[in-house]
Amino acid sequence: MIMLSTPHSVDTRQVRHNFTKAAANYNAVSLIQREIARRMLERLDFIRIQPQRILDLGCGTGFDLTALGERYPKAHVVGVDFCEAMLRAGLPERKHVRRVLPFLKSNKSSLICADITHLPLPCASADLAWSNLAIHWIDDIPRAINEMYQAIRTDGLIMFSTLGPDSLKELRSAFSDGCQHTQHFMDMHDYGDLLLASGFSDPVMDVDRLILTYSTLNDLFQDLRRNGAACAAHNRRRGLMGKQSWQSMQTRYEDYRQDGYYPASFEIIYGHAWKGASTKTGDGESIIHFDSKRHRL
Repeated sequence: MIMLSTPHSVDTRQVRHNFTKAAANYNAVSLIQREIARRMLERLDFIRIQPQRILDLGCGTGFDLTALGERYPKAHVVGVDFCEAMLRAGLPERKHVRRVLPFLKSNKSSLICADITHLPLPCASADLAWSNLAIHWIDDIPRAINEMYQAIRTDGLIMFSTLGPDSLKELRSAFSDGCQHTQHFMDMHDYGDLLLASGFSDPVMDVDRLILTYSTLNDLFQDLRRNGAACAAHNRRRGLMGKQSWQSMQTRYEDYRQDGYYPASFEIIYGHAWKGASTKTGDGESIIHFDSKRHRL
């Protein structure tokens, strides 16, 4: 239940409402977010960069702030999220981490409550813009990517993960009432095009395909709600679903059940690019690198 590719299709107020409700228990249920953060950090092993300032855009409760601070202890890590409740919910855990890992106290970090499409930051003020599973919640993605471009310095790096069009495809297919129950997700190639259009060079895109399994459909829906991931499209269904529509959805979803479990697919798109001179082919075309992987959780 997650994202649309054109402006004005994501209900930003509903996104904030969903995450405000989920904030108190978010750290206990955000397993996929932490796993994707781990995979993003692995990608940094192959990138030579020693940032002085890092932006964690859509940082939520700030879990990635600690990991980024540990990797780059001399950097000032700035967490940005438009949901104040999420920022506040993460403070106790981060304080606890600093108590049990005192060597992290030397790392400087700060939080800003702001929208990624309107960053209250000076131009060219950061070396690394990091965003883990946040971009698909943005109403105007091209503007957000342009804001990231403006915020980082020349030779700075943008690295992000987001959801692709195969995410929750089983759930989307199971509904037949004519309403939108999952959000539309942009394709990996479209993100590559947006990076080039904003001025980034050498974009590299790849994708993981993860499958989570649930004993019941109620478990799936509860997991989405507890993660703040309920549908926030403007044309989502409003109000309660009728009994007949619900039973019809369950019957259709049965076609996907295997070994007694209901699958939920997630297409995880990864991208990174540099702010610098574009790499062109002999005929002036830009180069984008793509890769594809499959995994099961």
